[in-house]
Amino acid sequence: MSDAEKTAENNAEEITVKENTTEDSWAAAMTEQLSDADPWSEALAEQGASAASADTAARSVGEQIFKPLEQGDGSTAARDLEMVMDIPVKLSVELGRTRITIKQLLELAQGSVIELDGLAGEPMDILINGYLIAQGEVVVVDDKYGIRITEIITPQERVQKLNR
Repeated sequence: MSDAEKTAENNAEEITVKENTTEDSWAAAMTEQLSDADPWSEALAEQGASAASADTAARSVGEQIFKPLEQGDGSTAARDLEMVMDIPVKLSVELGRTRITIKQLLELAQGSVIELDGLAGEPMDILINGYLIAQGEVVVVDDKYGIRITEIITPQERVQKLNR
């Protein structure tokens, strides 16, 4: 083999070695990247584990404070109903409504009369926590105002009244 052929062969071997080294470097980098766990996935897994343990701890504390209701005879329904009987609600009676401008609002003074959309003798709206549930007429009992319920509003009528 001539010197030129040997040199060409050595150069070819060097190129092959460099290509293999480059390929090996890339392969090593890819392997390293795949073997290193993703820090985001580790953080998410850690967060999930801590949330699960916190949820379990919250449940056990909740069970200690609030004892589970026991399934029993028919008295549980009555007991459940008794639990809500003392919950306060806000009852209000609406005389009427109107819209005015800011200018009209600023012009109001003592003795001003505001016209409402409700007519005299028309039933008043009875609201529970802001929801229309009935209508009634105003009465006076021992120098105090009261309301006599004349009609309980059905759910369909409630929707119609809200749209006016």
